[in-house]
Amino acid sequence: MMYQAYQAYADMVVPLQAAACAAAASSAAWQGLLPTNSLAREFRAIQAWLALARLTHQRPSFGIDAVQLDRQVVAVSGEVVHRTPFCSLLHFRKDIQPTQPRVLLVAPLAGHFATLLRGTVATMLAEHDVYITDWHNARDVPLADGPFGFDDFVGHLVRFLELLGPGTHVVAICQPTVATLAAVALMADDGSPAQPRSMTLIAGPNDTRVNPTRVDQWAVRTPLEWFDDLIDLVPMRFPGAMRRVYPGFLQLVAFMSMDLRRHVSALTDFYNYQVQGDTGKAQVIRAFYANYFATMDLPAEFYLDTVSRVFQQHALPLGNLLIAGRRVDPRSIGHTALLTIEGEKDDICAVGQTEAAHEMCSSLPPYMKTHYMQTGVGHYGVFAGRRWETQIYPIVREVIHDSELRRASVHAPEERGMVC
Repeated sequence: MMYQAYQAYADMVVPLQAAACAAAASSAAWQGLLPTNSLAREFRAIQAWLALARLTHQRPSFGIDAVQLDRQVVAVSGEVVHRTPFCSLLHFRKDIQPTQPRVLLVAPLAGHFATLLRGTVATMLAEHDVYITDWHNARDVPLADGPFGFDDFVGHLVRFLELLGPGTHVVAICQPTVATLAAVALMADDGSPAQPRSMTLIAGPNDTRVNPTRVDQWAVRTPLEWFDDLIDLVPMRFPGAMRRVYPGFLQLVAFMSMDLRRHVSALTDFYNYQVQGDTGKAQVIRAFYANYFATMDLPAEFYLDTVSRVFQQHALPLGNLLIAGRRVDPRSIGHTALLTIEGEKDDICAVGQTEAAHEMCSSLPPYMKTHYMQTGVGHYGVFAGRRWETQIYPIVREVIHDSELRRASVHAPEERGMVC
């Protein structure tokens, strides 16, 4: 089987990868004492490149242990406040906890760990009380814990929002914008007091009929059986042995193939920066790819559900999305402010696909809807990097802040929900 063959290859190259990592670490530690001629720099650059360009299957650390609040540096620790077999609700708890808007950051379940959103978290943390959905690698989830499909993803979001309580804001990035919109619609339909105060949807496939990309078109004309053929069984050596999964290494190959030239260019730049001794620029690339090359397997049910319902059936925009037998109707949303964000050069979720949520949420008054399109950025630029920090995040912050003020002006002081 494909997964077995991949794992055999991965095991075979482990010694080479370990040697490259050890050599790169040694070179970094002794950098000031080692020769600085051109040949030595190129040799160390090759070691660093080999150490970086490798797949891993363990979740990296977020590496966020402090945040600056005004002029004070405050310690931060990651605390799991709720756990299911498939996800941990992770809280970035500050040692000094000021009164700040509470935000649930919904990470994609798309082949990368939630740590890919490290920059998103770091930017928001100074002014918000941040939680994140830390999805688990399906190959580490025992078969006895059962399946996990699209309905379960939506169910997790409803559960997390209810645990966090009234007054929470939700920010969903990429793939989970559809599930987030569904979860909020179901909560609105139920009249749940934990409906989020605002909902920010960033670069997500809410309606892939709008300005379809090549991938969207290919997904529509490709039978679901073809995607099912990509499903494989987790090898026996892992806790999730015999679980049906879409292997993370296949998802990574698919992602890279969509923009191979950019990735080759970035990795070439990394090598050149190492040779030139520009450690600052090299570190930026290293930090991104350390998370990008950390892959996780997806539950087969969730992967196939997403392909079928989101990309082939367009179930949500057509009004045909059922969650646990209940029809999802975004028109039920009447009290949650909506912000959608897109990138001009996004070739994964094209311009217009995320904005489509505005038409679906037709009961929201215009003053509770905001759309922003960032020029000059692709998919990852809308939630990480300089444009995110300086141009996009301020808009997210403003919508959250305005929602807080609007709520305060309409309602008397209410209880602040907290978790578990």
